[in-house]
Amino acid sequence: MNSPISSSDSSSKPNLAWASQPPTLAWALGLAGLIPFVLGSALQWYGPPGWRMLAGMALLSYGAVIVSFLGGIHWGLAMRASPVPVARLVWGVLPSLLGWLAVLLDSPWGQGVLALSLLACFAVDRSVYRSSGLASWLALRAILTLVATASVLLGALAYWWG
Repeated sequence: MNSPISSSDSSSKPNLAWASQPPTLAWALGLAGLIPFVLGSALQWYGPPGWRMLAGMALLSYGAVIVSFLGGIHWGLAMRASPVPVARLVWGVLPSLLGWLAVLLDSPWGQGVLALSLLACFAVDRSVYRSSGLASWLALRAILTLVATASVLLGALAYWWG
């Protein structure tokens, strides 16, 4: 039995017709994945003083995990292609390195790197998703990127004004 992304010819493009529209579960899980972003930012502004630094670190750490996940999607797509696109493999690693750098820099500079990384991931995904037949997923990705990036930037601002 073939999986939805398999094809009888391993050299052909993967059959991603099943992914033409994000299922309701993808929307629900994606939106739930914003909770640590929004909560981390809110706690940096309104949390007890002793929690604010922890909230910033939690926000940075979670954001680094998410940008790593976004890069990993490109490895998954690259593994289905023949020949394997080297640029996609390289891009697949870059978000993880940027997330790591963000954690090392700490607030607020790390949050700036993280916000730029989230935006860069979306910019690359806009092109790749379209060419991979996944353009209908971009609405979900746009909402997730907007809320995550805004949360990270608001968290960075809390460092100075919170």
